[in-house]
Formats: sequence, structure tokens, C-alpha cells
Amino acid sequence: MQAGYPATSDLNGYQQEGFGPMDRTVTPNGRRASTARGYLDTAKKRSTLTIVTHALTDKVLFEGKRAVGVRYLIGAAEERVEARARKEVLVCSGAIASPQLLQRSGVGPAKLLESLDIPVVHDLPGVGENLQDHLELYLQYACTQPVSLYPSLLWYNQPAIGAEWLFNGTGIGASNQFEAGGFIRSRPEFEWPNIQYHFLPVAINYNGSKGVQEHGFQAHMGSMRSPSRGRVQLKSKNPRDYPSILFNYMASEQDWEEFRDGIRLTREIMQQPALDAYRGREISPGIDVQTDEQLDQFIREHAETAYHPSCSCKMGTDEMAVVDGEGRVHGMQGLRVVDASIMPIITTGNLNAPTIMIAEKIADKIRGRKPLPRSTADYYVAGDAPVRGKPLREIAQ
Repeated sequence: MQAGYPATSDLNGYQQEGFGPMDRTVTPNGRRASTARGYLDTAKKRSTLTIVTHALTDKVLFEGKRAVGVRYLIGAAEERVEARARKEVLVCSGAIASPQLLQRSGVGPAKLLESLDIPVVHDLPGVGENLQDHLELYLQYACTQPVSLYPSLLWYNQPAIGAEWLFNGTGIGASNQFEAGGFIRSRPEFEWPNIQYHFLPVAINYNGSKGVQEHGFQAHMGSMRSPSRGRVQLKSKNPRDYPSILFNYMASEQDWEEFRDGIRLTREIMQQPALDAYRGREISPGIDVQTDEQLDQFIREHAETAYHPSCSCKMGTDEMAVVDGEGRVHGMQGLRVVDASIMPIITTGNLNAPTIMIAEKIADKIRGRKPLPRSTADYYVAGDAPVRGKPLREIAQ
């Protein structure tokens, strides 16, 4: 707020723009509320549900244009098993594996399938195209007071942390520590926030490696709606072969502008008086990195995926759309895709909750349930509001 940005009490509510507490899918006893825990664990005792583990789907089976089942491999001997469908086949393999499975089954761009000697069941050019993701990087700072999570990275402190979480569901282990965040507009031409922040009270790599050996903190920063588009393409008929994946990150000048802006705006935020008592030196990228060229080099070397692949089997009605509004694959019968791949455009925020919502909505359609009425909840639109208001210290003066 001292830097001129608004506060918001609910990043998923009326006003996304601003800084505030982040919602997390964590249960009251400190466990991640995954879909496996929230859905499968409650349903696995049903006689109508069979869960097969350590199985690899080979292909969807068709009779003409109708999906009639799947073939999968199981065990070290890779025994081939077929499961037949009385009504529909639902593909829920994610933005990488769903288009790969469709292509391997003969649904996708005809030229690609023919080049791999795969019989074309249906020529659908959009399968595997339009791949999107969130890219982000983090700015790290030393903390001048011993209040960060640095001690929790030390091996001799971790048994106690683990034991408290395991037996009581409390303590440092009960949180993913991304408890504060924000969404801002970096330039006035954006009607909606285009930059997201996660704050982390320790300086460490996203994957848990290379923790800075001192007290520190960092701000994860990334653009929300990059215009860059990638693709997923099958390389062979072998289900164990990885596909060719091209995210095509930073293919637009807008990407570079947003990341440069984001770094500079983050630095301004970190220089506010509220952090004077805690802010030490800038560890990464380092205060000497200032010019566009220097920032671009830092972005090239340090930008990372936020693990939000999506949009590779997009919903829509144009020639590159793969599914309709109920996840049904265009031109096919008895076949749906239900995962983040069917988003036409990546969401302005994390994908977990929207993907669960997509599955809930399509599940209701499959079951013939009447949909909920359209929401009439009000929401904030920036309109002519400036990107930033007057900083609090200016107001005080």
C-alpha cells in the first residue's frame, strides 16, 4: 500500500487487484486437499468404481467415430488390457498427456498422424496446439532480522517440524508458506491484473533446492496472460515415448516488457519503509542488474514454469477448437476431455481451483443435473483507475 497499490481481502472475490492473503487448498489439520484426497478417497469403496494403479493408457478405442473403450498397459510385462465403455470415455490426463493420447488414438492433425503411420479416426487440427503456461521468476533479498524460515532448511531442525505436522497437523510443515500474494496491472492499457505475486519468507529455489544460507525472503513474480503459444506433438506410437513439447515462452515482445516492468515494480515495493527493518541486500538478480539488456539476460537464465500447462485441447467453436462447452470432442461421440487442457485461454491465477471447477461443471452435465443459475455477483473493473494511486507516504506528507 505504501507503494500505491490497493489491498484486497479476497484475491478470489470482488476485487482481485491488490495485495492480500492467499487462499490455499489445505485442510484444517495441515494436509493438502488434493483431488485424490477430496474425491477418490471418499469414493474408492464404491462397488461401481475400480481404480487401477501403475497402468499406462495406450489408446482410446473407437468404432467409427464413437469411443467405445481404452487399452492400457499394466505391470512389468506390459500386459495389454481393454476396458469397454457403455456410455463415454473421459480423458483426464492433463495438458501434456491428453493431446498426446488423442493423437496416438487417431484424433488430431491428419498430417502429423499420417507421418507416424497412425490411422486417422478424425482430423482435428487443434489437438496439441494453443499450449499455454505461466512463467515466473523470483527476486530474493537478505533478511536483516532472524524471522525467516531459514532455520527450517537445516536438517537437524526438520525431524521436529515433521513430527509436529505428522502428529498434530500444526507448525511450519502445515503450510506451503505461500500465504501472501497479489495481482497488479503493470501498465494502464491492461483492464485486468497481468502480474501475479507470491511472497515466500525464505530464499530458495522453487523446487526446494539451493536454499540461500542465511535469513532471507523472496517475491515470485510472473505474467498472467502471455500471448505466446506453444504445442504438444506426438513423436511415435509408443506410449512410453515422451512427446515433443514446445512451450514457446517469451515469444512476444509483450512478455519481455511485462517481466522487465515486474522486476522494476517489485524493487519499488521492496524499498518501501515498512520493510526497512527487514530488507537487506538484493541477492537476486542483484542491484547491478539494471538495464533492459541485463534484465533480459536474467530473465533468460532464471525464469521458470509455474507448473500451469493448459489450453492444448481448447474449448470453442473455431476451426482450432477441440471440445465444446461440455468437454465433448468435436466430431466424435462418447468422448470428452476434462482437465486444464480444455481452457481456451489460461486463467489469471493458479490453475488448481479452476480445473476442479471445470470437472465439477462437466460432471453435472454428464449426470444430467440442472446447472446452477448464472452468478450475478458484482466484480471490480479497473476502468480508468490508475495502475497505482498515490503512495501512502505522499498522502501523509
